[in-house]
Amino acid sequence: MASLERTPTWAVATVCFLLILISISTEYLLHFLVKRFFSIKRRKSLRQALDNIKSELMLLGFVSLLLTVSEKGIANICIPKSLNHKFLPCHTINFNSTYFLEEPKCDSQGKASLLSRDGAKQVKYLIICLAFVHIFSSLLSYSLGIAKMRRWQSWEAKTRTLEYQFTTDPRRFQFARQTSFGKRHLKFWSDHHILRWPACFVRQFYESVSAADYLTLRHGFITAHLGEGTNFDFQKYITRALDNDFSVVVGISWWVWVFSVIFIFFSAHGFHSYLWLPFIPLLMLLLVGTKLQGIMTEMCLDSHEKSHVVRGTLLVRPSDHYFWLGRPKLLLYFIHFIFFQNSFQLAFFAWAWLKFGLRSCFQREIADLVIGVSVGVLVQFICGYVTLPLYALVAQMGSSMKKTVFTEGVVEGLRKWKGRAKKKVARRQRGQHGCDYNFSQSPPRTSVDAGVDSPPSFRLEATPMASVDYYGRLQLAGANNNKQYNNNNNSCSAAVSVNGDEDKLKGKKPIEEADQKSISLDAFDWANKIHRNFSRHAM
Repeated sequence: MASLERTPTWAVATVCFLLILISISTEYLLHFLVKRFFSIKRRKSLRQALDNIKSELMLLGFVSLLLTVSEKGIANICIPKSLNHKFLPCHTINFNSTYFLEEPKCDSQGKASLLSRDGAKQVKYLIICLAFVHIFSSLLSYSLGIAKMRRWQSWEAKTRTLEYQFTTDPRRFQFARQTSFGKRHLKFWSDHHILRWPACFVRQFYESVSAADYLTLRHGFITAHLGEGTNFDFQKYITRALDNDFSVVVGISWWVWVFSVIFIFFSAHGFHSYLWLPFIPLLMLLLVGTKLQGIMTEMCLDSHEKSHVVRGTLLVRPSDHYFWLGRPKLLLYFIHFIFFQNSFQLAFFAWAWLKFGLRSCFQREIADLVIGVSVGVLVQFICGYVTLPLYALVAQMGSSMKKTVFTEGVVEGLRKWKGRAKKKVARRQRGQHGCDYNFSQSPPRTSVDAGVDSPPSFRLEATPMASVDYYGRLQLAGANNNKQYNNNNNSCSAAVSVNGDEDKLKGKKPIEEADQKSISLDAFDWANKIHRNFSRHAM
């Protein structure tokens, strides 16, 4: 094996140049993707998901770097050979073979290395396989979820038709069992717990989300949080919620790594992990899907118990008590664990196949490999196409709304508004030290509380018709306002313009008093509606 001393410099330079070129090209490709797609489409949650993937690659790369640096030190850690013969992947191994060469330090003491240098290199290969498989499975799951939710666009468009408005007309009365949602969930098995959960288990495999489910949950969400009759695109909101959930699923938490280490430990021969370990993610995934289906059935039963006759359509009431421990996000953590463990198992099978062949200590029979890969692919499909979109829909039936109810344009506007409000508050506080204005009272108008540490709230109070123009000067509206100063004739840095005279000199048309009242009343109607529907919910 030739060292760098016997290797031409042009060969070393060429290899380094290619590695740097690939790294920089990948970095620029990610920036181009963020700038051209995520920023234009206003998919901030997807940008967060991409950052999580980059953080994952950095973490795995750092672990690989630590293995490379500490490879010799780990190999020089000596343990008794009796411990080295326990919990082996294979039942019988010939330790006298020349393949098993110990470090000179440990061999001289009659001991074995904790992890040989060749074993450290194989662990690095496993880390590389895990990175590629996890990224590929992440993109595949998200693509399946988006493909499933494209069907919901036609259901959302149906809510703007006359047929839907006639069906949900509050002047029409019908029995709860006659509604589409009632026909789907109010069956003979709904009132029996023993029969309800097997039915919910089977339902997730065919038509997990029907048009009746989507429209009924949409109606309940809008009625509870926004007000009935609101023109709200629920499908786009669910898409933004899926982007936000996906950014959580693709991340890696410390407790997920703990279970991955446990998976490696149980790969020993005596545990027969190939018979039961690949099925744990599948069983957990089916349990989560059954729970999500059961939540919709429970909401239908609660609405039916309160009233057997409904106006328009069946109304479900969102609440956290339908979810485990009253926490809707707990199901997302289960999906996160299932997703990573399944990716880790697929990466482990791919690594064992590439490094040791189809039949090895890790995969004793071809049937073991077929079962493991088949279960992994099945979990990947169910998680992306069924469970993740189902969770994105049912999770909105909690007691509070998510912040994704606002589009990124609205969030950015509110953020800029808050910054301007802070500047105005600071400017007014500085102005109070120099002068104190005392204006005559004007009719009530809408005022906005520009809170620095709290979201905006609206109230109706008697305040003077005053505003600050672009240059920071105080502008008064009205016909009979006069400038008044406090005691000691303190000078003030803010210039006051009365009756819009300065605006007239600049060619601007002053706002009339009638226009001011009209604007104030319109702002009050909008503010009152927003305050009534949003201020009582945690964002």
